[in-house]
Amino acid sequence: MIERKFVAQKFKEFQIQEYITQNLENVGHSHTKMVKTPLGEKIIIYASRPGLIVGRKGQNIKQLTKTLKKRFGLENPQIEISEVEKPSLDAQIIAEKIVDALEKFGSEKFKAIGHKIMTEVMRAGALGIEIVVSGKVPSARAKSWRFYSGYLKKCGDIAIMGVRKANVQAQLKTGIIGVKVKIMPPDIKLPDDIEIVEQKEVKIEEIKDKVESEKEIPKEQAKEKPKRKPRKKKDEGERTETDE
Repeated sequence: MIERKFVAQKFKEFQIQEYITQNLENVGHSHTKMVKTPLGEKIIIYASRPGLIVGRKGQNIKQLTKTLKKRFGLENPQIEISEVEKPSLDAQIIAEKIVDALEKFGSEKFKAIGHKIMTEVMRAGALGIEIVVSGKVPSARAKSWRFYSGYLKKCGDIAIMGVRKANVQAQLKTGIIGVKVKIMPPDIKLPDDIEIVEQKEVKIEEIKDKVESEKEIPKEQAKEKPKRKPRKKKDEGERTETDE
């Protein structure tokens, strides 16, 4: 029973996150987190432009809280908005930028859009980036185009936990185009990074002087070893000369 409760809770959180991402478009939405508090559920929304989420006099947030109460049965949802410090290093925000540019300019200029955003991310300090655009671009047949730059891990724990990923879809007249973005942030610690530490030069002469000074002991303080007394031989009987 306890496992079912955990699964249901996680599924509910996933539905709330998906609903928020669908409603908050063209706002630079990165991701959302849910935290349980004694007063109720606390929902933290990370975005690059928080002013658009708040709206005039907080109308957008009020409307969002009402819909969350009715649709998901939340008692007292508290919405908090935090600004993303470096939006150029966030995979979700970058993927939304690519989708907006494709929907605005069309699929004919997808190469210019990919190279422009790739240079922007690398200038922000990322170690590597990979953009994959798949769909009917630019011909009638579906293809996949890959833009990459820098160093990017493809396997291991760092590829799963450290690399930032995002999958977004763009709706065009020709059809749906998928956009995948992978970014390797600069603050990640790689296992193959080795730092060579320079050791300080040890003065050999000083060490020798210290060793010699410790060995020298003044004669007065030196303890003379007691001399061993010679062992006494057993008394042998005196020999007497006999008259022949």
